[in-house]
Amino acid sequence: MSRQVNALERCPYEKWCGGCSMQSLPYKEQLKRKEKEVADLLKIYGRPEPILGMNFPYYYRNKAHAVLGGSLKGKIVCGTYERGSHRIVNIDRCQIEDRECDQLIASVRELLPSFKVEPYNEDTGRGCLRHIIARRTADGGQIMLILVTAQAAFPSRKKFVSALRKARPNITTILQNINGQSTSVVLGDRYEILYGPGYIEDRLMGARFRISPGAFYQVNSQQTKKLYRLAIDMADLKGKERVLDAYCGTGTIGIAAAVDLARRTKEPMELIGVECNPAAVRDARINARVNGLRQARFVVADAGAFMLSEAEAGRSCDLVFMDPPRAGSTEEFLLALRRLAPEKIVYISCDPKTQARDLKYLDSAYAIRRIAPVDMFPFTDGIENVVLLEKIHF
Repeated sequence: MSRQVNALERCPYEKWCGGCSMQSLPYKEQLKRKEKEVADLLKIYGRPEPILGMNFPYYYRNKAHAVLGGSLKGKIVCGTYERGSHRIVNIDRCQIEDRECDQLIASVRELLPSFKVEPYNEDTGRGCLRHIIARRTADGGQIMLILVTAQAAFPSRKKFVSALRKARPNITTILQNINGQSTSVVLGDRYEILYGPGYIEDRLMGARFRISPGAFYQVNSQQTKKLYRLAIDMADLKGKERVLDAYCGTGTIGIAAAVDLARRTKEPMELIGVECNPAAVRDARINARVNGLRQARFVVADAGAFMLSEAEAGRSCDLVFMDPPRAGSTEEFLLALRRLAPEKIVYISCDPKTQARDLKYLDSAYAIRRIAPVDMFPFTDGIENVVLLEKIHF
């Protein structure tokens, strides 16, 4: 763990951009503050392990997102919303976003006037381009670009894509997402592939993962390796276990654990992933196949309802990985988890506050053995925390 780095200059957008709430703190102090927050929240369960920080906590986000608009002088504004408002802060470079992704977004912005592509105006409903999203794999070998438009019509689309590929020949795939709704939701339901396969493939923990345009994927590749290593070490799989990956998304943690186990022991495990998003489950099934996992299946279902049906059928499991959204788990999910009664639970959380709340539903049946925070989001107040729970046998 690194607690001190050579700091860059302060971000010039700090006063307006709401992205980084800890810009004024040295990185060492950020880590101390986050470690203390976890300790205070979970002190009744024991002392957390030292937080895992980054050696160089800059340019770590493998996904960059820019919203577009126009200024009074007719110039295109491209960046993020100002803190507490709907005004766009024009940003040329971000200290926590991948530099190549930022450069790709800048190239898109520079090309727009030549092709008479206007930014979307929320007040008038006129214009075309709403958002630009760039995503890059951990090894930098593949890059995805998503152009979010207000309607399907895209002026000189083919010529625009050709000029963009010439300016940035390392782009792997380009997609258009159509979002015609008056909403704060960034992506619509419809995609058009403009170039390439429509997805990129990343390597993580020895496994291969397809990343589709709407798929959730951890944005900090370096720290994800540490996070998943922690979770897999806590699971301590020996082989032949029955493992449930709740809130599985595209299957990353469960598949990473299965690939790691096969590499260490040659023994398979039975993996069941449960996720309510059909597109994510489709990707998870592909990911299991490309990684050669024959004893893995992924189900479109509510995780709590699935666990309850398993318990009622007399089926249990040895381990549950759970990585819920920031709001944490529901009471129904936690009661179903207790009913299923796995021997171990590895709870990965992006909000220790809701995690602390959820643990109260489990601590009478489970002993908390390890608490391990990870700094996934330097310069922000975000904290990732992993907790190992083991069933108490009375």
